[in-house]
Amino acid sequence: MRMNKYSIEQFIKNTEQVDKGEGFFELETPRILEVNLDGLVWAKAGSMVSYEGKIKFEREGLLEHGLSAMFKKALTSEGTSLMKANGQGKLYLADSGKKIIILHLQDEAIYVNGNDLLAFEPSIKHNIKLMKKVAGMMAGGLFNVRCEGTGLVAITAHYEPLTLHVTPGKPVITDPNATVAWSGNLQPEIQTDISFKTFIGRGSGESIQMRFEGEGFVIVQPYEEVYMQAQS
Repeated sequence: MRMNKYSIEQFIKNTEQVDKGEGFFELETPRILEVNLDGLVWAKAGSMVSYEGKIKFEREGLLEHGLSAMFKKALTSEGTSLMKANGQGKLYLADSGKKIIILHLQDEAIYVNGNDLLAFEPSIKHNIKLMKKVAGMMAGGLFNVRCEGTGLVAITAHYEPLTLHVTPGKPVITDPNATVAWSGNLQPEIQTDISFKTFIGRGSGESIQMRFEGEGFVIVQPYEEVYMQAQS
């Protein structure tokens, strides 16, 4: 098998950072997000891979959004942790090599799986939601973040995502571990199907599913992401 060989000069030219003039969020590669920062951005804790300029990082405080939010955060895993990056410069974010999708919300709302939210503008309101019915069934429970308002939101997915339309009378059922995001007007129900247990490779017993009914969309990925158990 022939391997590609580069001189250092060629390699730098092929992989160097290039300003594309796309604004606040810019995809440097399909898996690295550049934030042209002049102020504040919210990002997933631990997602910073590099930065230049004067940027201060601060973990989201438990009391950042009041007592009710504090209790929700105490129940969620490390995957939900957010950080604030404040300052001027270029910030580069990535998450386990996942593909990055930039969405521009225009007075809209979207729910994002807590593990698949990479970054969002401060104009976007966010609220962590915990699906209590699943907390005892899945490691770390199942949590999501409601993002609402006008501004940019960057989400991640393993490989190429697929968007499924939900229409009245035609519900969509998904695997929670493969569900990335869904429209803000949908409220999924959690259901179990014992007949599926023989097809579950993890030997987890009942198959937990998310059932979406109404009108909207659901984004899924061709990958079942297993979440870490919350640390006490």
